[in-house]
Amino acid sequence: MTEYEDGIDFAVAAFREEGVWQVQELAHDVLGDIETLSHALRRFPGDGGAVGMIAIDEDFFIVVRVAGAHTRVLLSDVTAADEWELARSAVEFLGLPFPEEDDDQVPAGDLDLLGDLGMHAMDMGVLLDDFDLYPDEMLSDVARRVGFGAQFDEVVGLASA
Repeated sequence: MTEYEDGIDFAVAAFREEGVWQVQELAHDVLGDIETLSHALRRFPGDGGAVGMIAIDEDFFIVVRVAGAHTRVLLSDVTAADEWELARSAVEFLGLPFPEEDDDQVPAGDLDLLGDLGMHAMDMGVLLDDFDLYPDEMLSDVARRVGFGAQFDEVVGLASA
């Protein structure tokens, strides 16, 4: 797992407690696969579950949302499953075939997993189509639209715009 841990740009959990967003770093030992990550996210006391946001190697990101027994996953680039265990786990969780070597960089999973929080599938799709943005910039934009942008930027060390 060292190959994976070395590539982590950041991993955070966001959840609402009494209506106020909280953002905390996630321990690297819960990032081995989607199942372990989901289990860790369920421990947060959020009203309506928790959202995990992980950026890897300035290349791709994964968003995992848990609410009760339900887990929803979005992988920004399905081709990351060729190199990264967590991305491979996301593809397996989603029941998708593994990408071929010549496959395009396309997202996989639930584009609308944050729709009820203000980041709808169409907005997510447009954001994911912007190949000029790095994963931290994309996730910062998602966090801002959902309502915890300032907390997210502070935790991951981004300068707030």
